[in-house]
Amino acid sequence: MTPSFPPLFLNNASIYQGKNLVLSDVNLTMEKGSFVYLIGETGSGKSSLLKTIYADIPLQSGEGRAVGYDLRNLKETDIPFLRRRLGIVFQDFQLLSDRTVNENLEFVLLATGQNDKEENENRISSVLTKVGVSTKGHKLPHQLSGGEQQRVSIARALLNNPELILADEPTGNLDPGTSEEIMHLLKEICTAGTSILMATHDYALLLKFPHPTYKCAHGKVVSAVQRTL
Repeated sequence: MTPSFPPLFLNNASIYQGKNLVLSDVNLTMEKGSFVYLIGETGSGKSSLLKTIYADIPLQSGEGRAVGYDLRNLKETDIPFLRRRLGIVFQDFQLLSDRTVNENLEFVLLATGQNDKEENENRISSVLTKVGVSTKGHKLPHQLSGGEQQRVSIARALLNNPELILADEPTGNLDPGTSEEIMHLLKEICTAGTSILMATHDYALLLKFPHPTYKCAHGKVVSAVQRTL
């Protein structure tokens, strides 16, 4: 019988950026459908931790599993399959500027080996509807507002029905009202069963949408009590 693992499990993990140790003894477990914030000052290791989870940075010591993959012993050929089961949302959207919304999403599906045109069209339509931009598929990114671009970015992250979404400052370039809309959307996705690990500097959102919070500081990741942030 295949063992069942939580979407994210880190035990005594050390996070490196190049040869520099950024975080040590990281212990973090996320169950299915959980929402966790990751906070900390710029340079505290938040992004390096996220990059380790999606295998942009190798895990050199300790234990780590993400969506069933052993990060410590991950083969290079397994990285695309790991990333199929992860969704990644960035602060700056990272949409291809010369392609329509539909073409941006199709690019991801083709890049992950999914070549059935009709099935891809149906999947793109489904995720755009889910995030509330079903009529925007023909538009280029610059024709969208910041909030709409982030919704498309979230749709892209949902294409492969991920077990875990890593959101790196997803509201960082948005006004407060739009930030709240994105938070409501992420909460709906989480309630439907997808775990979300969100790095953020926006403490106001943490107070309005409370979830378990971990802080990167002084080379460690520690549980944080929100009222003392």
